[in-house]
Amino acid sequence: MDAIAVGPVLISLPRLYAVVVALVLLGASAFLLGLPRHRHGRWFNGLMISWLIGARLGHVMMNWSAYQDAPLTIVKLWLPGYSGVWGLAIATVWTLWSLRDRIGAMLGAVALTLVASLAWLAVVTMAPLGASPAPREVPALTLEDVDGQPIDLASLTGKPLIINLWATWCPPCRREMPLLADIDGRDDVRVVVANQGEDLMSVARYLDAEGLDFTYPLLDPNQQLLAASQSPGLPTTLLFDSEGKLLERHVGELTPALLNDWIEH
Repeated sequence: MDAIAVGPVLISLPRLYAVVVALVLLGASAFLLGLPRHRHGRWFNGLMISWLIGARLGHVMMNWSAYQDAPLTIVKLWLPGYSGVWGLAIATVWTLWSLRDRIGAMLGAVALTLVASLAWLAVVTMAPLGASPAPREVPALTLEDVDGQPIDLASLTGKPLIINLWATWCPPCRREMPLLADIDGRDDVRVVVANQGEDLMSVARYLDAEGLDFTYPLLDPNQQLLAASQSPGLPTTLLFDSEGKLLERHVGELTPALLNDWIEH
């Protein structure tokens, strides 16, 4: 997931595109469907709610193993994890039921919803507001770990490599640390947590207080990784393949389902 920074706030680009497409759908459907205002409002509000619920529950069902140990994550709607296909399916069911007495409007609403969904997918794919993910490969940087040992990032290839950029003052960074610690215990992936801009004492105190034991807890006091990734903010997580080529860049909080999908695919 890419994002842009508006002051101190990170805004997910896919969600920003979704808001824009929804507003266009609202205007187009009001003009084309010929529904009374109150009827149109009821249909559109139900469409948005049913899409969100269907998309969330569909994603959860397809990734239940990642949610069963932390079911409260399901209701944290600001986290990534939505299935566009399931959202479209449930929204279509809502449209068929709520406009069943007006066949013309019903068919038009289904068509507009499908077109809006395809338009959103196209915009997300083209990403007109997003920069190309960077860096293309593991940066040629050497950082020190909390014990003062130099670690050459390029030497960590050979397995899929996750590099997480974080800080102790960042709430979503702190929330995802236990997830990364669990992944760090696996043999088929390497995990680097690179603190951005803080001193050794602050980082070591935090890791000790939380009982977090990473193989590669690194310090990046000059935020070289943040610059190399061209990230708008924290947390940022980079996934590289075993040859050191960038596969994914995610700006924002991680979820178990996203991490599992990264590693398994």
